[in-house]
Amino acid sequence: MSENSEFRFGAATGVGSMPGEDAREAAKTVTGSFEDFPFLPELPARGPGADMIGRTAGMLVDLYARVEPSGWRFSDRPGRDSRRARSWLGEDLDALEEFTQDYEGPLKVQAVGPWTLAAALELRNGEAALSDAGACRDLAGSLGEGLRLHLDEVRRRIPGARIVLQLDEPSLTSVLRGQVRTASGYRTHRAVDRQVVEAALRDVVGVHADGQVVVHSCAPDVPFALLRRAGAAAVSFDFSLLTERDDDAIGEAVEGGTRLFAGVVTSTDGPLSDPAGSVMGVRTLWRRLGLPPGLLAEAVTVTPTCGLAGASPDYARKALAHCVRAARSLADNPE
Repeated sequence: MSENSEFRFGAATGVGSMPGEDAREAAKTVTGSFEDFPFLPELPARGPGADMIGRTAGMLVDLYARVEPSGWRFSDRPGRDSRRARSWLGEDLDALEEFTQDYEGPLKVQAVGPWTLAAALELRNGEAALSDAGACRDLAGSLGEGLRLHLDEVRRRIPGARIVLQLDEPSLTSVLRGQVRTASGYRTHRAVDRQVVEAALRDVVGVHADGQVVVHSCAPDVPFALLRRAGAAAVSFDFSLLTERDDDAIGEAVEGGTRLFAGVVTSTDGPLSDPAGSVMGVRTLWRRLGLPPGLLAEAVTVTPTCGLAGASPDYARKALAHCVRAARSLADNPE
């Protein structure tokens, strides 16, 4: 872990998903927009297997899933759906490799984290894997092995990259609060013990021992302290969902060296403010917390509020470029 102290994140990047179905076009847009922190695009518009759950299910080792009308469900053997997920991931890696020849620097790849995956993947009885503690353990173990193989593949293709692994955990708060609905919709699954949640996350984070892991959630009430204890080097979130209740946790995170991926650029089509206006809230938060303005650029990466799959291609390009300009504004005028 010695290299982590020297690690430099880029000032701006995307969250993960992009509009459209053309892997080369998405890779070209992402690498052209973020010269110092590109990411592997996800294109869910292609259909099942390109969605975030299916994409990650395709990475699992010795566990398989297929598409049912209700969503993704475990199956006994690999089938067409998991093969399609792996094929699209390979296509996306081919495109990214093409546009990152000789690239050296941070590069982000994304996968669904163990608890959002457990809340979304169904057991054979139709209930979420979340309902079975043993299934959750098996899922986290399989995910860890799959991610290890995936990271090795990315390193082989882009040897100069310093890989950042993003774990998408939008359901994490619901898992902790017992708010994930059962298959009937009439009840909710019981809350998972925080120590169990933290331990599973720590194990999955630990598969990327030579790099940095960011945990992303675009839901309210992100558990910053728990994620830090689990080993996350950074937390990615929708800045508009913060409240002053989050101040202490964010202040402690920054002072403890955790980087913030602040989602400040709207992820669906709409007017974009000037770059300085987009990061005004970040500056206000900094002043409220009494943190040194000079620390801003060292502690914050600017992103859209969430993935851009729901945006038009034209807006997605503008939003990514806007993130870069907003980050520059933050660095040039931290006060």
